[in-house]
Amino acid sequence: MKKTKQPTSITFNRRAKFDYELGDELTCGMVLNGAEVRLIRDHHVQLKGSFVTIRKGELWLNNLTLGADTEKNIKLLATKKQLLTLDRAKQNGLQLVPTKLLAGGRYIKLVVATGKGKKKYDKRETIKRRDLDRSLKNQKEY
Repeated sequence: MKKTKQPTSITFNRRAKFDYELGDELTCGMVLNGAEVRLIRDHHVQLKGSFVTIRKGELWLNNLTLGADTEKNIKLLATKKQLLTLDRAKQNGLQLVPTKLLAGGRYIKLVVATGKGKKKYDKRETIKRRDLDRSLKNQKEY
C-alpha cells in the first residue's frame, strides 16, 4: 500500500481574509515549468497582489511573484463545470481570490476562493474584533 503525502501549505494570502468575505473554495492545478516549481518548493513565492481571471474559457493566475520580483501569469487547471461555476460567481459580482498554495507529494495546487470585497467600515470592525479577542486571550493568561 502506497502512502500519499498530504498537501502542506507553502504560502497564504493573508490579505485575502482581511480584504474579502470569502465564500466557496476550489483547488486547482497549475501549469509550471521546472524552475518555477523549484522556486515555489523553496518558498520563494508570494500571493500578495495576485488575482485570478477567466480569459477565453481558461483560468489564469496573474501577478504571482516568483523569486526576485518576477511577476508571472500562470494557467490554472480546472474542469469546464468548475469554470462555469466560477464564471457565474464572477457575473454575480464576486471576485476570484487566490488564498493558498499547496504542495505535497508530486503536485503544486492553488486554492481559489470566491469573495466579496469588504468596505472600509467592515475592515475597521474586523480590526476591532481581532484586538478585542487578543486582549481577552491575554487577560485569561494572567
